[in-house]
Amino acid sequence: MDTARAHEEFLRTRIFPGLDGLRCLSIVLVMAHHVSGLHSGFLGRGYLGVSLFFAISGFLITSLLLRERDAHGHISLARFYGRRSLRIFPLYYAVLAVYVLLVLFVEKGAKEKADFFANLPSFLTYTSNWFVPQEPDTRIIFYFAWSLATEEQFYLLWPGVMRLAHRWGAVLFMTGLLAISLWAPWAVTTGQLDGTLLQVRILASFAAPICMGCLAAYALHSPRGFAWMYRVLGYTWAPPLLLVLVLAAVATDGTPYGLTSLVMTALVVSSCIRTRHLLMPVLTLPPLRYVGMISYGVYLLHMLTFNLVRRAVPEQGFAVYFLLTFGLSVVLAGLSYRYFETRFLRLKERLAAGPLPAQASPAPSTAPASSPAP
Repeated sequence: MDTARAHEEFLRTRIFPGLDGLRCLSIVLVMAHHVSGLHSGFLGRGYLGVSLFFAISGFLITSLLLRERDAHGHISLARFYGRRSLRIFPLYYAVLAVYVLLVLFVEKGAKEKADFFANLPSFLTYTSNWFVPQEPDTRIIFYFAWSLATEEQFYLLWPGVMRLAHRWGAVLFMTGLLAISLWAPWAVTTGQLDGTLLQVRILASFAAPICMGCLAAYALHSPRGFAWMYRVLGYTWAPPLLLVLVLAAVATDGTPYGLTSLVMTALVVSSCIRTRHLLMPVLTLPPLRYVGMISYGVYLLHMLTFNLVRRAVPEQGFAVYFLLTFGLSVVLAGLSYRYFETRFLRLKERLAAGPLPAQASPAPSTAPASSPAP
């Protein structure tokens, strides 16, 4: 297929069926990391599953907004924020309320309890990635919300930039954020910046995979950018190859974060640039798509279920804990999606300003995002 026809088909695609399968992979990596308790190797670096969530989020949200502007001549910020709020806030604050009750009445550690309530304003305002730093060998209840804060800040900032800026202005803005997202964490690690300063933590909170996903969406939206990326990533064998590279990057200690983010973004692009490729039969397996669809709930609930499993079945190995945590998380997230979240999703759909292409599924890309998680 020539690139012009492939681009037309890409722009007509309303559903990217492979994204839910990638979300499933992301949440499995994150959950495996948390259950294992390791800090190196494949399981220890499973937290990087959050980066794959981020790449999906940046790519999908930007594609939605670009196509909304093409279809309607503008981007409605009110509708966007209304849709995002209905998708994200109800379950987030419901789970946070459960944590408040559990910490208040069940938590035995006095320091952990005091720290949680000291951090609660940050959890309530999606600013925990700025105000709740991770300390080595310290248990921080609800710490995984940092990745959700990162996504929410992206949602707050980026649509307004896209609406106000000329195309190249938005691209340059996001390119600048990408440069900061790669430089600031490195500068903190090497001691060039003081990571305890608030302004430094804010700079270091930008997520490179989100920025790369946004820039990839802009590239694919233009005929010239699509033609170039199609020649590089449009082969039917590209997605399985990139999946192997992603898993290798996660498993290899010392792989640069920027390289891992780039390979993950390339995997997202190659899975969406054409809907027929060698990895699609795997990504569209019904169990994987289902877990991907409810991945936001799985991410929010998996630490609760893991702690419950450890109490119910003490002194078990990784395999038992992972299988029980995964199974229970999927069951609870499925119930939440069907009986709680869908009430708000129906309201969300009413806010759609006409048909908006490029949706992968009713589920968002949050993540789940140690997310960081999502």
